[in-house]
Amino acid sequence: MEQNIEIRRLLEIMPASSRMTVKIISKPEQAKVIDVALPLPWNSDRPIYINFDLWRRLTKPQRDMLLLRTVSWLTSVKWFKPDIYQGVAVAGLLGGFVELAQRDVVGIIAAVGLSSMAVLRIWRQNNNQDSEIIADTAAIKIAQRRDYTETEAAEHLLNAIEIVAKIEGRSSLDFIELIRTQNLRATAGLSSMGIPR
Repeated sequence: MEQNIEIRRLLEIMPASSRMTVKIISKPEQAKVIDVALPLPWNSDRPIYINFDLWRRLTKPQRDMLLLRTVSWLTSVKWFKPDIYQGVAVAGLLGGFVELAQRDVVGIIAAVGLSSMAVLRIWRQNNNQDSEIIADTAAIKIAQRRDYTETEAAEHLLNAIEIVAKIEGRSSLDFIELIRTQNLRATAGLSSMGIPR
């Protein structure tokens, strides 16, 4: 596999809306096959780090699904969407500035604490099992526009999750991966049991 050709191919299967912000970067020293960090609100770039030495051990459909799933998760992270936690974070920041102008140390601590709790809650919303399952579902929908059936896409993503764990030397899947694989088995028709609500 020639790395630059593979990067161009991966960029082509990505949704057009993601191509401007998502960057694929080779990182041969990392132990993970594919890795991303939670994008911070002030960063417009959303890098995906791939160890191409490990990446080539996956089949082409598995690589496609793994990339589409990662892109779906990255683009679903929303720091600024109107809900209660963003409102609390903004109110805490504004309150902090008012208290700073009045030189009220207790008020500053309370406002910063309130903002910190709201930001932590936003971070947790973007890093929970629901966001992971939503990313899997979005990736399957994108794959269906790339000539995969829903069943094939779910099966390739399921296999990719399991093979990546082996490639990375992990003896078992983590809790969220187990939930995801159960949901993908149900989507692929390999199991009648979905994930419990």
